[in-house]
Amino acid sequence: MARPSVSARAQAVARGDEPADLLIRGGRVLSPAARSWITTDLAIADGVVCGWGPRDALEELDVAGAAVVAGFVDAHMHLESTKLWVDEFVRTVLPLGTTAVAADPHEIANVLGVAGVAGLKQAAERLPFTFGITASSCVPASPFESSGAHLDHRDVAELMNTYGALGVAEVMNFPGVIAGDAEMLARIGAANGRRVDGHAPLVRGRDLDAYLAAGVESDHECTMLAEAEEKRAKGMWVFIRQGSASQNLRDLIPMVLRDGIGHVALCSDDREPDTLLSVGHLNDCINLAIQEGVSEIDAFIMATMNPAEYHGFHHLGSLGPGYQADLCIFDTIEGVRPARVYQRGQLVAEQGHMVPGIVESAPAPAWMRESIHLASAPTASSLELNLPESGNARIIGIEDGSLTTKSLEGDPADGSLNAARLAVLERHHATGRIGLGWVSGFGLERGAFASTVGHDAHNVMAVGSRHDHGTTAMAAAIEAVGAMGGGQVVVDETGAVLASLPLPIAGLMSDQPAAVVGEGLERLLEAARSLGVTIGAPFMHLSFLGLSVIPELRLTDQGLIDVNAFEIVDVNL
Repeated sequence: MARPSVSARAQAVARGDEPADLLIRGGRVLSPAARSWITTDLAIADGVVCGWGPRDALEELDVAGAAVVAGFVDAHMHLESTKLWVDEFVRTVLPLGTTAVAADPHEIANVLGVAGVAGLKQAAERLPFTFGITASSCVPASPFESSGAHLDHRDVAELMNTYGALGVAEVMNFPGVIAGDAEMLARIGAANGRRVDGHAPLVRGRDLDAYLAAGVESDHECTMLAEAEEKRAKGMWVFIRQGSASQNLRDLIPMVLRDGIGHVALCSDDREPDTLLSVGHLNDCINLAIQEGVSEIDAFIMATMNPAEYHGFHHLGSLGPGYQADLCIFDTIEGVRPARVYQRGQLVAEQGHMVPGIVESAPAPAWMRESIHLASAPTASSLELNLPESGNARIIGIEDGSLTTKSLEGDPADGSLNAARLAVLERHHATGRIGLGWVSGFGLERGAFASTVGHDAHNVMAVGSRHDHGTTAMAAAIEAVGAMGGGQVVVDETGAVLASLPLPIAGLMSDQPAAVVGEGLERLLEAARSLGVTIGAPFMHLSFLGLSVIPELRLTDQGLIDVNAFEIVDVNL
């Protein structure tokens, strides 16, 4: 679809027949198409850029040579990972320069189905922000996950046709696509000419060929440079991800330095509120790219024109006449912190702070609460996993900064492995089903922590010490998150709660301001560290240990999943 036409008045302003609402004078405007800075005035009326150069205007702003860039567009993200409801997310990222996102709401879809996506979209429509959604294609992510809802190709089509999805969201069941599964191909086909996002960690060679031939067009899961280079060489868009737990920018940016920015965009994927508040959102990704040697112009284009072009945001990503007047003004590029942010020509943030009253409250519907349905409070004995007689078990190995895991083998009782207990409890239909396993890499020495955020089915997940008290602590932590109606908690070896963060909206998001959520998360991290945890983002890592489509080992309520073989395997060897 082409860029929409402007109003008759805006066109009159473009001709010079009527005064603009706002004239931004003396700025260095970034032209992504020309890949250059152009010193010119910007005339704005009725929410769009009407023209370049001098105009009469009702209001003028002289920016004295400041850089003026289109608002940032996140190529791929999940609102739910921020733990913020949509209005508070917008309040948090607008001052950072983000004015649009392409969001996959598959987290809330896994809990509440199409109705959850519709409720989220309705709340977002009232905000000064472009909140595009994609049609969640893998709910659940695979047959090995037990979600609260199941979406098939008809549901994907409904999200496309009824709710205006930008395209089909990340197709995570890549083994099914590669094998030619008819249902997965039907979901891709529901795109009907719109984009199809991918999720293909470590997929290369003929498997990648089959995945691309099925119609998938992008991937945000590249972790190795050679992988990203192969995917882009074959025509795939590569979204370079810099999230809270998975941080791939430094590993992948040499591809940009050597071969340019074609078919590359920046994305946040999963950023927690403490990350947003401390280092930022897309502005942080841009800043890191510049630090790694990418030119300012190319770094900005990967967060403006490129993602807008990919997702069909034809009215965004540039500041040419006819484009929506979403823009950032920088007194200095250093640090990539905008001095002013405009959305549809309206000042929404200044010097890092929202203009009061710009973002009205858009609360989540009451029915999105009360989503935790455990069969019963677990007992310590129900969480007990006997040590293998052979002495060896399969252990999930995690590493800081990466969401991929290693398939380790060893004796969980061996202190050098620093193994911990891991449990996943089905929480949508009160089946009582529990998956048990071992994980290494958290550094946990005592106590336990638990969460109702568990990608993508979002069952209750808990990690406990390998010592005898571990199961008792896990049971207490699980009971605590259930009593909160969803959230995250840390308990000591006696089961006493050290810190908690309620997440009552679908068990995924808070109804509190970002600062409150960020402080709550920091208390969780401090409590976890007091129990020996050494990994940087323990709750984010925990949440992904149930995602059965990222290699190598995962645990769901159905059991231990060997992702490479795409089958359930025994924990004990």
